[in-house]
Order: sequence, then structure tokens, then C-alpha cells
Amino acid sequence: MNENKYVFGANILENLTTGMYQDSKVIYREYIQNACDQIDKAVELGIMKSANEGKIEIWISENDRKISIEDNATGIPKEKFEKILANIADSSKRIGKDKGFRGIGRLCGLAYCRELIFSSTAPGEDCICIMRCDAQKMRELLIRNVRGEKFTAGEVLKEIYHFEYKTEKNITEEHWFKVELIDINEENTELLDTRAVKKYLSFTAPVQYKNTFSYQSEIYKHAAEIGYKIDEYSIKLNGEDIFKNYGTHFKTSKGDDDIFGIEFKDFYDDDGNLIMWLWFGLSQFKGIISKESVMRGMRLRKGNIQIGNEDTLQKLFNEEKGQHYFIGELFAISPELIPNSQRDYFNENETRSWFEGKITKYFKETLYKTYRKASETNSAVRKIEEYNKKVEEHQEKIEQNNYIDANHIAHAEENIHIAEQKAKEAQEKIDKLKKYASNSQESTVLTSVIERIVNGREKTVTSPEKNVSAKKGSKNKSQTPKRTDKLSRCSKQERKLLGKVFNIIMNSTDEETAEMIIRNIEEEFK
Repeated sequence: MNENKYVFGANILENLTTGMYQDSKVIYREYIQNACDQIDKAVELGIMKSANEGKIEIWISENDRKISIEDNATGIPKEKFEKILANIADSSKRIGKDKGFRGIGRLCGLAYCRELIFSSTAPGEDCICIMRCDAQKMRELLIRNVRGEKFTAGEVLKEIYHFEYKTEKNITEEHWFKVELIDINEENTELLDTRAVKKYLSFTAPVQYKNTFSYQSEIYKHAAEIGYKIDEYSIKLNGEDIFKNYGTHFKTSKGDDDIFGIEFKDFYDDDGNLIMWLWFGLSQFKGIISKESVMRGMRLRKGNIQIGNEDTLQKLFNEEKGQHYFIGELFAISPELIPNSQRDYFNENETRSWFEGKITKYFKETLYKTYRKASETNSAVRKIEEYNKKVEEHQEKIEQNNYIDANHIAHAEENIHIAEQKAKEAQEKIDKLKKYASNSQESTVLTSVIERIVNGREKTVTSPEKNVSAKKGSKNKSQTPKRTDKLSRCSKQERKLLGKVFNIIMNSTDEETAEMIIRNIEEEFK
């Protein structure tokens, strides 16, 4: 029987490097993920007392076009250095326990620089181990491979790998691992943009919440109550600590809004195992959160590292815009929820199907109803506000003699009457929404939101019944002051003519534009 030889072509390297990720910034996530796993291992081995001693430092030099990512975890012993780094997809990490486990993430840097360097030293050793990877040569070989000069993956790796071992004195107590990307490609300059990288890491990396986020203590408290420890590590970018950039104030499509409270939901399987849990901020849900707000969206996390981006869970809402009404996080706990190779979602399995079913139901029954009922409440409140504003403006115009004539007053009073009817209907709507909230499964959440919307605007909202309606017909036609009476420089005939002009303007355009034109004319004749 003939022995078959199975070949891994060089194209597999392109799939694992240039073809693996859509966003080049994922290299930071991949190398941070590996560093976090090694910090955890250092704690297991007794090299560190706790993960709090672990440090991950990222240095970006735009001028030198260089990136380095270093941790103080276990390092790699000399005898294992070449085997661990040279072999591909041969990781000893554990699925469901370690954050990474496939052993392919370290290759990602090859797509974005001229040279990729790994260096390390382990406790008790006096050697610095170095692996240099000629990324430019790899890309050249891949191009030649596509053009017909065939190579295996092994042949390409053998050509681009170079190992060095340097003996150094006084380093036996040191333990670290460093990744360096030398001469970043021109087309990947965004990797050197410290502001963009910081923004990316502030929601992707497993770090603490910003200390100005007033609800962080509630999140930690809830996590402790359900027996879950949120993995957090010290990560610095050019010497500056990275934090999750959550806050309480944000912009929406319909004005500024604020988080005034926080809601939690835990999901257990039939055996009582915690599969996932989430938190989201309670606000007035005035509108879709602006793209300018970097914290928008329900973000999916595993091992406290973001899965995908801010829109990964969008498909589980029953309408696309639903995701953008919320700020929050969903922590996947089950070891069976396994991130795929691109870490933009989970592998298909029974647990993922259960996860999607439970989350879709919760999003539909709680989150959807929350922002929809809040939207209805906001709409009703605005109608009452509009009515109140019309009454105030009407009273002010009478006092300041800003109506053109009796017809103008009558027209304004008719508009106020229409607004009053809408306001009464709006108040009835609010009462119904309050009753619905008190009887629904989401009573606590909905009641809090509705009360916040109404009470939070009480300075400008008065129920129609409490408002003093405009006094209709308070002056007869002969007694009604005319706006043109203020034009003392004009003769009676001129004021009469201007009155007709003002009426034409009022009937020809909207009230705001008409008012602007009339004021400009008044300035000319004062």
C-alpha cells in the first residue's frame, strides 16, 4: 500500500494572517489575550500571588513605525521556546478555561509589518530567547506561490524563522515575554494611531471600569453575588492606564440623555449552572444613541474580552435599531460558548442555540418593550410640553403686544385649543403606560423609566388640566392692541399698510420664519 503524503499549502498562512481579520487592530486583542492567559498561569504556578501583579505594557512609536507588547507573566523556558513558538495550531491551552486556545493568534502580526520579533526569558534562566520572523519575505513567498511556484506552509515558515539565544547576567529573577512589530506597513498606519488604539482597547480589553463611572461598584457587587469574578488586568498604552470608557452621559438622536440606574439579568440552565449574565443602563431612552458615543450597544464579552464589536448582538434584537438604544455588557460564562477563530462570535453548538434563544426572548420581551414604551412616553410628554409652550408664548405675546390683530389672536387661540386636546390625549396615554408598566413582567424597569421621563421633566411639564387656558375673546376687535401700534415713527396709514403686509407674511410661511421677517421689518421702521 502506498503511503499518502498530505500537504498543507502555503495559502494556509495567508488565511491565518492577512485573510483572518477585517480590522488590523485585532492584533492588540490577540497579543493581550495571550498575555492574560500567561498571567493567569503565572498565578497558578506561584510566580505571582495574584493577577494584580501582572502587567501588560504596549508601546507605540509612530516615528519609528514600531509596536511592542510586553508582559511580566511566565516567560517561556529556553528548552520549550522554539517548539511553542514555531509550531502552529498546537497550543496546550484549555478550551473553556483559557482565553485563547488555538495557537494561531501569534501569527496575526505577520500581515502588518516588515519583521515580527518574539523574545522572552523565564524564571531561573540567564538566557534571552529571540525568534525573528521575516514578514516581508513571507508575503513575497506567498505571492510567488500564487503565481505557480508552489511552497508548503512548512517550507515558508522554515525560510522566515530565525532563532537567537543570548546569555545575560543578573536576569535569573526576571520573567517576561515581548512581541515587537518592526516597520509597520504604510497601509496599516492606523495601528500607530494611539488615540484610535486607546478607543479600541477601552472596550475590547479586559480592564477595569473608568473610576468616574458611578455604577461600577454595583456591577462588581452583582458579579460577586452570583459568584463570578470579572477578569481584569493592568494594561498600559505608552505608560497610560487603559480603562473601560463607560460614563453616564450620552447624546441621542433626540437630545442628551443620562443613565440614572442599572438593571441586571442572570441566565441559568435547567441544572442551575450560570450560563451568562448582563447589565444595561436605565435612561429616558429619548432616541437612538449617537455614533459619537463610543459606549453605545450591548457588548458581548467572554473572559471579559469583547467578542466582535458593538453590533455583534444586533441580530438578536427584533429590529435593527434596538441595539443602539442601549449601553451595557453581556458576559458569556459557559465553557461551551466557544469564540470562533476570528473571535467575532461563538462556534455553532447546542449551547449557542440555547444562548441565542434565551437572549432573543429577553431582548424581545424586556429590552424591546422598554425602549418602545419609553418612546411612547417621551412622545406624550413632548405633546404636553408643546401645549405648555404655546400657552406661555401666547400670554407673553399678549403682554408684549406682539399680535398683529384680533384675527391673529384668534388663530393662535385655535392652535392652542388643538394642542390642548393633544395634550389631554397624551396625559391619558401616560396614565395607560403607567398602568401597563405596573402590570407587566418588566414592571420594575418600565415603571422606573416612565417615572423618570415624567418626573425628570416636571419643571417644564404641567398636566393640561392644571394649565390656564388662553382667554378667548378677551378683547373686542376695536380694543385689541395691534403690533403695528409700536411703530410710532410711522403714520396711521403706513401702520395700516404694514399690518396687511404682516398678515400676508404670516399666511405665507411658517410661524418662526414669519416672526423673523416681521422683526426685521420692524427694525427698519422703529
